[in-house]
Amino acid sequence: LVEDHDADVRVRRLPTKVQFIALLYGQLSGASGLREIVTGLCSHAARLYHLGARPVRRSTFSDANANRPSAVFTDLLALMMKQAHRGLRRKLAETTYLIDATSVRLNERSAGWAQFSTGVCGAKVHVIYDADADRPIYAAVSPANVNDITAAQQMPIEPGATYVFDLGYYDYAWWAALDAAGCRIVTRFKSNTPLHPVEELAVASGGNILSDRIGFLPARQAHSRHNPMQQAVREVRITTETGKILRILSNDLDASAEDIAELYRRRWAIELFFRWIKQTLKITRFVGTSENAVRIQIAVALIAFLLLRLAQATQSAVQSPTLFSRLVRANLMHRRSIHHLLEPPPILQDQRQMSLSLS
Repeated sequence: LVEDHDADVRVRRLPTKVQFIALLYGQLSGASGLREIVTGLCSHAARLYHLGARPVRRSTFSDANANRPSAVFTDLLALMMKQAHRGLRRKLAETTYLIDATSVRLNERSAGWAQFSTGVCGAKVHVIYDADADRPIYAAVSPANVNDITAAQQMPIEPGATYVFDLGYYDYAWWAALDAAGCRIVTRFKSNTPLHPVEELAVASGGNILSDRIGFLPARQAHSRHNPMQQAVREVRITTETGKILRILSNDLDASAEDIAELYRRRWAIELFFRWIKQTLKITRFVGTSENAVRIQIAVALIAFLLLRLAQATQSAVQSPTLFSRLVRANLMHRRSIHHLLEPPPILQDQRQMSLSLS
């Protein structure tokens, strides 16, 4: 990738590999800024040799984040997501993808490319998330003023997959494209969208399923435009634990209403994913303000997420992703196998064996 994008052309002090290691160190260690990353790497100068890296200078590091092609890191992320997902897909019978976006707040120095409103700057991370594998399979970054559906129209579509999303992706033409690809759609009706029912399906009494109907969306949209979503759809009305009534839409006319409701309920998993990467990987703090630097850092943060998940899968002692990430953070620059991180040091092992023999 470095060769493809000429990322190291005329570079003398900070090659792409060292920049990547520094950024990855910042994500896994929880560093909050450039200075903390630089200071931390300097304190581990002897160990950096084994990584093929070296300490970095703050100004050089900042310039690299601002000017080095972000495509090197985004392409690396895409390659890793594809490879990790290929192995998991063979083990999973069904394919359910969750689509959503999360906003990240930026300061006024990013106003040149990410201004959302007066005094407010931000970016969006658009993700397709595999809830079964607990991993993203696609990610893209845009300014915060880009509509979610605009980004979704650029996403790859896997024929036959199930896509679950919310009201931010309310676009009949996009739905029709998914339907034409044989995809199952699960989303929500807007409150003002009528359904012309043609069949009322029976529902069990006493449950949270209020009604189950098959019908058609309006044939025309605003300004008398033709609605491309002409196929029959399903409306499942459910009540939540808080008493709120939701109208769930799907193009699956055969599954049970409970299955449709459960698929929409799974959308909460991507919200937990966004919360995890923001809180654990500190994706809310950025080491640069340019669009290039923000794109690079988000890509490296998601790479760190994938590496943590892949590493955690090699052991069974620590099941909690948060606890595992803390364990890695505490031992990040120690040359110890992951399998040995929970073992006590040799002196404690000797003391334990001695106490057992005495007892």
